[in-house]
Amino acid sequence: MMGIFIWIAVGLWSTSGWSLSGKPAPANGLIGLKPVVEHDFSKPVFLTGSPDQTKRLFVVEQNGRIVILAPGQRNPSLFLDIAEKLSTGGERGLLGLAFHPQYSTNGRFFVNYTRTRDGATVIAEYRVSSDPDRADPQETTRLVIPQPYSNHNGGMIAFGPDALLYIGMGDGGAGGDPENRAQDRKSLLGKFLRIDVDGPPPYRIPADNPFVGQQGQPEIFALGLRNPWRFSFDRQTGELWAGDVGQNLWEEIDVIAKGKNYGWRLLEGTHCFKPATNCESAGVVHPVTEYRHEQGRCSVTGGYVYRGKQVPSLEGVYVFGDYCTGEIWGYRDGQTNQLLDTDLQIASFGEDRGGEIYVIGHQGKIFQIAPNTTVGLP
Repeated sequence: MMGIFIWIAVGLWSTSGWSLSGKPAPANGLIGLKPVVEHDFSKPVFLTGSPDQTKRLFVVEQNGRIVILAPGQRNPSLFLDIAEKLSTGGERGLLGLAFHPQYSTNGRFFVNYTRTRDGATVIAEYRVSSDPDRADPQETTRLVIPQPYSNHNGGMIAFGPDALLYIGMGDGGAGGDPENRAQDRKSLLGKFLRIDVDGPPPYRIPADNPFVGQQGQPEIFALGLRNPWRFSFDRQTGELWAGDVGQNLWEEIDVIAKGKNYGWRLLEGTHCFKPATNCESAGVVHPVTEYRHEQGRCSVTGGYVYRGKQVPSLEGVYVFGDYCTGEIWGYRDGQTNQLLDTDLQIASFGEDRGGEIYVIGHQGKIFQIAPNTTVGLP
């Protein structure tokens, strides 16, 4: 369980002892962070590699812009600006970006944002223009999900290995999921959704979604989530990993499977929430790891299973962090180890085409995970 962390020697995945001393000295860390560029981004919340062979990086800024960093480029160029459509601030804004698996031939990509007039979540499609560095501003709305409160909007979207679009939705906000939406199969909130955007507009329901033909919304893939802010697919195994933000005490990492219930608001992590004791959790899938709100920790930021080349000892490790403390951890085979301590507000992680992982600081800086001998800490 997290809250007690194993410390790692350089280059080793050690399970030799528990660290109880809070934040260790960064010089002993397994990894370092290499600045991607000296540019200060405006509240960056996501990064993804170009879906083509150009090695460009696309950065999502919460205020409504997507910008491009090309190799060797010192300052980003504007790809798309939809700021006038957005309700921003707090947990609202432009929150997600996903390129269609055939982007190199069809130019299609999708965004997740909260719209200006009512804060509803919008999943919209755009296309690249004749200029590969600029998007066509014409929008096609695919899905609109009303939001009862201003927080817990989720925000991540990604195409799975099945070429279907997955959408992580928070429980709609407030505290404690007052309307129990995460367990309500008639609500799209507090769920993972899965849709086919290659079907007739606005989308097709995959025939094997778990509640097709049953009581429940057919878009639902899994339920019982509080706010799965960031999730990802392991590019080797296809597993869906998610960091689900907790309420008062516990943050959790889940491996999401079709039709499964992840417990919120009955449970927070593996602990009873409502009711506070003697909760019946039969049939609920527990997180693979969790950590407690202590030593300043407050909000999990889900990441990626490392499949890159630059840090071989991280192979197969799920990398994630905490927004408030800037700590970065790795999980593998039942062990959760601290990899690095930073001063970043970790809004997100990102992955490029080569499987290298990036750390996005909400304050404006972006770094690539590298061997610890490369650079010092931010």
